[in-house]
Amino acid sequence: MMDEVNEFDFENRIVSNEYDSTQDSEVENSLRPRTLDEYIGQEKAKGNLKIYIESAKRRGEALDHVLLYGPPGLGKTTLSSIIANELGVNIRTTSGPAIEKQGDLAAILTNLNDGDVLFIDEIHRLSRAVEEILYPAMEDYALDIIIGKGPSARSIRLTIPRFTLIGATTRAGQLTTPLRDRFGVLLKLELYTTEELATIVRRSADILGIGITDDGARAIASRSRGTPRIANRFLKRVRDFALVIGDGTITSDIAKQALQALEVDELGLDSIDRRMLETIIHVYGGGPVGLETLAATVGEEAITIEDVYEPYLMQIGFLSRTPRGRCATKLAYDHLHIPFHPGMTDNQSRMNFDEE
Repeated sequence: MMDEVNEFDFENRIVSNEYDSTQDSEVENSLRPRTLDEYIGQEKAKGNLKIYIESAKRRGEALDHVLLYGPPGLGKTTLSSIIANELGVNIRTTSGPAIEKQGDLAAILTNLNDGDVLFIDEIHRLSRAVEEILYPAMEDYALDIIIGKGPSARSIRLTIPRFTLIGATTRAGQLTTPLRDRFGVLLKLELYTTEELATIVRRSADILGIGITDDGARAIASRSRGTPRIANRFLKRVRDFALVIGDGTITSDIAKQALQALEVDELGLDSIDRRMLETIIHVYGGGPVGLETLAATVGEEAITIEDVYEPYLMQIGFLSRTPRGRCATKLAYDHLHIPFHPGMTDNQSRMNFDEE
């Protein structure tokens, strides 16, 4: 039931950074860069990857296993395809929840060729039984298979091709230590700057044949929460407004008008973000308030608040976590135009807001 609720939230939220592979899949794939030189942003990770990939190619060996972690929508899946492309090998893509049994993983591994890349998205959601079979595969390129049951059961070891495992996760802390320690390359992807996102927006607009000004690209980028996936989603929605109420070219005014219609403000906050902050301020006097209590009050799942809403609000300094719960900061008060006074009571906050 929780998964159903979360899916509904993600699909109906314009600033969601969850990706539905069945929606606009061809367009999304066309926007994905194919080489490290085309990949915009993440300069530190890119620089290190170039060295690791070139070293592996010169040695004639498979690249060490790679763990990509960071918030959703930053390009982990894209980067995995780029790594395979730069190595000149094939890539097999799957996800943690899709590998239900040890046999599923064994079938995938035995069908790889030397040097191939196996990409596992949401790797933190692998079952413990499946994870156990990964250990010898990652270290020794071998599978330990149990044949038979009871007293007649016996173990055999199958040699598999030398491959590169690329794991992607938004929750690196949920990986078990034995699994995390078997990755030779750990890369954290950071939120993008406005300038980097503006470059991505201009590139995507060029691919899609959309006219856009530099100011228009910046207007979209500044509201995209540091996430390329959201920037590309905004670009397609703003394009609709430009075609209907403009001349087809995205300008700063058109972008602002479109995103205002979508209830996205100048910092990328939507109606749900504002409702959550206003609830903390008005109902709980600015906090602290526990996660479960806040989730029940705003009508969202706790995991949705923790994974989707909170990271960006904390990154821009609007929300803080304390041992007692979540608190709205003075920056949040200022953004919502609510007078801030230390120690303000709930009734005072509500009265001041109503007076405005």
